[in-house]
Amino acid sequence: MACESTLPEEDLSCPVCCDIFKDPVLLSCSHSFCKACLQEFWKEKEWQECPVCRRKSSRSEPPNNRALKNLCEAFLQERRRRASAGSEVLCSLHGEKFKLFCLEHKQPICVVCRDSREHKKHDCIPIDEAVQDLKEELKPTLKSLQEKLEAFNKVKLTCDKTAQHIKSQAEDTEIKIKEAFEQVHQFLRKEEEAKIAALREEEEQKSQTMTVKIEEMSRQISSLSDTIRTIEEELEAEDISFLQNNNATVKRTQCPLPDPVRVSGALIDEAKHLGNLTFRIWEKMKEIVQYTPVVLDPNTVHSKLLCSMTWMGYDDSFVWRGEFQQRPDNPERLAQGWVMGSEGFTSGTHSWDIAIDDEFWFAGVATESINRSHPSDEVWGVSHVASFNTDYKKDFDYVYKVSSPNTETIYLPVRHKFTVKDRIRVQLDRDRGELSFYDIDNNTHIHTYTHTFTGRIFPIFSVCDGLSILPVRASVTVEQHS
Repeated sequence: MACESTLPEEDLSCPVCCDIFKDPVLLSCSHSFCKACLQEFWKEKEWQECPVCRRKSSRSEPPNNRALKNLCEAFLQERRRRASAGSEVLCSLHGEKFKLFCLEHKQPICVVCRDSREHKKHDCIPIDEAVQDLKEELKPTLKSLQEKLEAFNKVKLTCDKTAQHIKSQAEDTEIKIKEAFEQVHQFLRKEEEAKIAALREEEEQKSQTMTVKIEEMSRQISSLSDTIRTIEEELEAEDISFLQNNNATVKRTQCPLPDPVRVSGALIDEAKHLGNLTFRIWEKMKEIVQYTPVVLDPNTVHSKLLCSMTWMGYDDSFVWRGEFQQRPDNPERLAQGWVMGSEGFTSGTHSWDIAIDDEFWFAGVATESINRSHPSDEVWGVSHVASFNTDYKKDFDYVYKVSSPNTETIYLPVRHKFTVKDRIRVQLDRDRGELSFYDIDNNTHIHTYTHTFTGRIFPIFSVCDGLSILPVRASVTVEQHS
């Protein structure tokens, strides 16, 4: 405190940088400067002179002013102690309150800093104005960040629900996989039991045949053995006895037994049981295996809809089914719920039948580059609309709407009986560029597009309640090679 009262801050400030001395040195003219400031000043001069009085210095390395250095350190230490003891933030160089804001350096300064060489040419404004300006600048940023935080929270909530749905999907899918394999296992076990039973039956029949044959052979062998033994005994008899008994022996041998005959087909028919066994089993699996020509991709479903995929079992068969349900967080009914097939086509002929459990629906194809936010602008297909939504008379029970990109919509009224559940066949000839639609129940052709499709073509559907992709029976074809 004593040093601060006897020596004002101006006496402890370097004339070059106007800050408290750092490593002060003393010239022969008695002026002191920061060592770094003096060296920097001398770099621009032809000779070494005092920055204040311009007197030439006789020494290129002026001595350190230790007394002044100690005073400066004591002054700064006292200032830091006073600043830490007070409630206000003070300038660490001058111990003054921050009253100004340097627009160049974007930092608060005190009035002494403003007059220093570092800031004297800079624009400064009062600290309260700078605070107000900065707050106004931050308000839009804060609002934007708050909106982004809200968006992140919503997405996170969606991700949390999606994660739960994924877990539920995985569990349900695992159950269905096990059920599908168990069905195959049951079929294979039944086939195995049937094949083994047929083998055992043949084994029993042929073993019984061989048992009868062996018993017959044993009787014949016994009879022959007796005859041979008798003849051998007679051959050893006296001449008279032999002559007396020979007549009876000759009679006995005049009716010999027939020659033994080998049993044909006695062995197990391995060809019947093992020949093409796996192929025959696979061919027979057609009775339980059905092929779904289109499998829906749940990742293409509208974000506000759920696409649940379940296997509906009836009549000992399974039908793949995709259902669209409103999300709990979106109770409003959407006009359209788009979903695409998981596999696209670049060539060949493809056909799929669908059953729609909804009055309003759409079925068709789309390109791989479709805008999934607004797919209706980039699809080819047929949909159903109620007749009261068109200009057609009421005697038309049903109206098909035919739409495709960059073409005028076509309405096709029909006079068949209205049914909520429609069965429609979509047939795509990718090579010829033809897309046809048929009413299965009424066996009628609805419409055929002719278009040169490019890239991969995907099935696409739109319903509110649900649809079924109807399965087809699998077929087995054997190719003969010469």
